[in-house]
Amino acid sequence: MLRQAGFTEISGECCHTNWIHPLYVGKLTISGKDGNDAKRYQEKDVQKAIDQVNGNIDDDKT
Repeated sequence: MLRQAGFTEISGECCHTNWIHPLYVGKLTISGKDGNDAKRYQEKDVQKAIDQVNGNIDDDKT
């Protein structure tokens, strides 16, 4: 999902993966190994990040 939105994966510590995007401020950190079920808060964070890079939300309101 993140990769399809243009995010780039960078290695994190242990079982964490960091994702960056030129239009996203900072990085998005996801815990767990690739393929594991995401926690509900992680799903919300991912959707919020994708919405931000697609221009669907205003940074000042988040």
